[in-house]
Amino acid sequence: MRVVLFCGGLGMRLRDYSDTIPKPMVPIGGHPLLWWVMKYYAHFGHKDFILCLGYKGNTIKEYFLNYNECLANDFVMNGGSHHVEPLQRDISDWRITFVDTGLHANIGERLLAVKPYLRGEDIFLANYTDGLSDFHLPLLTERFPASNQIASFLSVRPNSSFHFVRRREDGTVTAIDSCYSADVWINGGFFVMRREIFDYIRPGDELVIEPFQRLIAESRLSTLRYDGFWRCIDTSKDLHALESLCARSRPPWDLWPHSAPLPVPAVADTPAARRALESLSVVRMPLRPAAAEN
Repeated sequence: MRVVLFCGGLGMRLRDYSDTIPKPMVPIGGHPLLWWVMKYYAHFGHKDFILCLGYKGNTIKEYFLNYNECLANDFVMNGGSHHVEPLQRDISDWRITFVDTGLHANIGERLLAVKPYLRGEDIFLANYTDGLSDFHLPLLTERFPASNQIASFLSVRPNSSFHFVRRREDGTVTAIDSCYSADVWINGGFFVMRREIFDYIRPGDELVIEPFQRLIAESRLSTLRYDGFWRCIDTSKDLHALESLCARSRPPWDLWPHSAPLPVPAVADTPAARRALESLSVVRMPLRPAAAEN
């Protein structure tokens, strides 16, 4: 499956970086966020990418045009710099299509802009490119082709520090719950879609607003709940949290083998994963909009 990555937004909530680089190029553990997301999909065998560029898209182009696999991997050098042999490779078998989808386009408009590059793809993947997870992707993709859904996505717990307040009509507080304990689920930005999604998108539509509402009306949109690791980067606080995970140990979203093979992620056979499979259902919950961010 080809993977559409929305990486053209302004990233206004991450002002420490947005003036100089696009949000997908924010560095985490020595690599841009975009690299981590692409590496995630490549780990599961999806290596044909379509990048929906916009704000500072040339920065993303230059990164890949100048990419040196030896800087990201161990290598052997013989005879000075004239012969270099990487001991591992990461992007040499990737196919990347770079598409300028507009500076101020929303997600729906960016998806429409790359429709010609999805010709022949009955089913494709998409991602907001603003979050990382250890989710076992086949749980989302393997059952989708046999369903009658047009689109499905991963719904996750919000990583916000806000609290929900419940009260009576007279203002008396009856409960204060954290976002996590309040059983609230949001759109995690990991999508699988059929080509028919384009029949539901009109010019100017935001993907999760008008098109997804049309799918909901026809019971053609589903979600898979996941309560394992997921974190998006909206603020510097989110970025620092992910950097801390990188500094302490191997981060949870780093699923691919390094010097030794890794077992299949435990999430594939845990109570959380089984609950996730059981929760694959028609969407009747809030969706996380991403206008101007991706």
